[in-house]
Amino acid sequence: MKGKIGFEETFAIKETLEFSRAFAGESGNWGNFSRQILDLDEERLEIMNKNGIEYALLSLNSPGVQAILNPDKAMRIAKKANDTLAYAISKYPQHYGGMATLPLHNPDMASEELIRCVKELGFKGIMVNGFQQIVHPDHVKFYDFPEYRSFWATVSELEVPFYLHPRMPIPSRSQNYDGHPWLMSAPWGFGVETSIHSLRLCGSGLFDDYPNLRICLGHLGETIPFALNRLEERMLFSPRGYRGKRPIGDYFRDHFHLTCSGNFNDAAFRCTLNVIDHDKIYFSTDYPFETMEDAASWFDNTKVISNETREKIGRTHAINLFKLDLE
Repeated sequence: MKGKIGFEETFAIKETLEFSRAFAGESGNWGNFSRQILDLDEERLEIMNKNGIEYALLSLNSPGVQAILNPDKAMRIAKKANDTLAYAISKYPQHYGGMATLPLHNPDMASEELIRCVKELGFKGIMVNGFQQIVHPDHVKFYDFPEYRSFWATVSELEVPFYLHPRMPIPSRSQNYDGHPWLMSAPWGFGVETSIHSLRLCGSGLFDDYPNLRICLGHLGETIPFALNRLEERMLFSPRGYRGKRPIGDYFRDHFHLTCSGNFNDAAFRCTLNVIDHDKIYFSTDYPFETMEDAASWFDNTKVISNETREKIGRTHAINLFKLDLE
């Protein structure tokens, strides 16, 4: 399929490159990987073209500024990343769009940079890499905390999608991974961390306060679609601490938008489509952690969907979600 749009497509700047080594550099391919993730020019565009990907909304590599403890340093790097991306977009506006990098040490700081990114740089959405560390490595903040309501008010007012991207859990809080570090990153821990954070948002009353919020998740929903029925049923018996006014499944189905990034599997795709309407499912690749070739080859040939639906998931839905000015 030609004309695909992806929006879990990653770049790095020199200040954040090493953040990816822990889960991308142990295969002996660090040289190729680092070249690809830093590149915003010919190589990336050539690979996109070869695989029928017309347009990519780019975002900073995980954990990015969410792992920078000092808020002033995080803001400096966020602004540099956003400005670097804005320059690339100015060179290739027909192929690139922007997802804002935001330091979330406090809501005012995040809102200020978000407004700049949307109103001055023309970015289309937000990419946040999980919880925010601040002051001390073991001090983390999740975005269901009441202090973030003013930030969510800004997101709601600007009407831009918020992509919650995975990051590894904090080792001091993760004794269940002891002795098995392979579990902590992409194979398992990424999905666990992101799904719990997503469910916290659902259970916090956030979507009652701001009913137009749209949250994006990768990897076909970080396993939530596969467990949603059991989650809904058991919540009938153990709702202690749940602050939503509606069933948790309602919030997930109404407010969450899922990409197939890094999960190119027919069985998982079929299950997701059975749980979430296809108008909330999208193509993406997770490049360069995954190859565009693998993503496009699977998506272009899967028999789970018709060609008409393939066009919508691969392109049309993203144009509508991000209000893209593409034909």
